[in-house]
Amino acid sequence: MNIYDFTVKKQDGTEQSLADYKGKLLLVVNTATGCGFTPQYKELEEYYEEFKDQDFEILDFPCNQFAGQAPGTDDEIHQFCTLKYNTQFPQFSKIDVNGETADPLYQWLTANTKFGGFSGPMGVAMSAMLKKIDPDYKNNGSIKWNFTKFLIDRDGEILARFEPTDKMKKVREEIKAAL
Repeated sequence: MNIYDFTVKKQDGTEQSLADYKGKLLLVVNTATGCGFTPQYKELEEYYEEFKDQDFEILDFPCNQFAGQAPGTDDEIHQFCTLKYNTQFPQFSKIDVNGETADPLYQWLTANTKFGGFSGPMGVAMSAMLKKIDPDYKNNGSIKWNFTKFLIDRDGEILARFEPTDKMKKVREEIKAAL
C-alpha cells in the first residue's frame, strides 16, 4: 500500500484519487488557520513556487482537532489562506487526522511513521502540554499538532515526517534533496 491507494475529498465535495499525483514529490500537511504555526503557510507557498516546476506538490488538509484552530467552512479556510498567504497549492476538505474519525490517508501516514520529537523553545511547551493530554505521546505515531508534514517520494512511499516545531529550512533541504 502507498499514498496512491487513497482517495480524498476536495473542497467542492468531489473525490480525488491521489494516484493523480503519481510520479510527483509530495508534501502532505495538516493545517489550521488560527495556530501559532499558521505563518508556516508563507514558507510552504515559497517552497511550492520554487519547486512546482520540478513535479513537486503540497497537499493541504485543514484540521480542527487541535484546540479548534481551524474553524470555519472549507471556503472560509481557503479564502483566508489565499488572501493572507497567497497559497496556490491544492487544499482539500477539512478532515480529522486522529482517532476513530481519522481520514484513511492519515491512518496510513501515522501507522507507518513515528513521532520525531519536538525541537526548540516551542517544543518544550508542546511537550509539557501533550504530556498532560497523553502521557505516552512520545511512543505513538499519532499527529501531535497542526502543521505536521510528510514527504512522499515519487513512488508514493513515505520519505520523512516533520513535526510542527521542525525548522522549515530542514523541510526545504529534504525537499531539495529528494528532487
